[in-house]
Amino acid sequence: MGSPLTTTRRSLHGIAELLLAGPQYRSSGTVRLQVTSGGFGQVAGPLRVQGADLVWEDDHHPLAGTIRDLAVWAGVEPGAPDGLYSDGSDVDLDETLGVDPSEADVLQGWFALGDAALRVLGDAADVGEPVLWPEHFDLAVTVDRVNYGVSPGDASLPEPYAYVGPWDRRESEFWNAPFGAFRTAVELPDVEALADFFRTGQAAARA
Repeated sequence: MGSPLTTTRRSLHGIAELLLAGPQYRSSGTVRLQVTSGGFGQVAGPLRVQGADLVWEDDHHPLAGTIRDLAVWAGVEPGAPDGLYSDGSDVDLDETLGVDPSEADVLQGWFALGDAALRVLGDAADVGEPVLWPEHFDLAVTVDRVNYGVSPGDASLPEPYAYVGPWDRRESEFWNAPFGAFRTAVELPDVEALADFFRTGQAAARA
């Protein structure tokens, strides 16, 4: 049994992939999700997560039971986007969800902070909207073959963190991980600190 944060993250990842992205892909051909007020949601559909609720227009339902249960309420066919990637949430449609409201607020707050910081970077670099990808459940943009993003945590680093991942390996003190560089959310407490990390990473990638 994992911590409340880990369990909540796993459940939200499953919801993002199997309840939001998969049905959206089958109806609209895109898996992209976005940060929304108090949570995240589809870019081509009405479903979104707000706190510990699934929201559809003016109606909402607690994130409880299973994804199959929630799909019945939402009127969608649950399941991952077929044939797009090999990794994912590994959450079963009949697995009982465990979403702690306070931990959900922490993770969704981190996504909101990341969205604001990535938009600062994006405005300067003229890139598109930040995308919440369902495969790894991270929010990111790509600028000049470098990925910038925030993650709510994963198997290798269980706490929320930000990252800079160049497509081609770089060598300097800034790069502290095999994929590039990361800093934990604790080290980046506000939008300016997070945006500064991304700007420093952009400079390091260009050096």
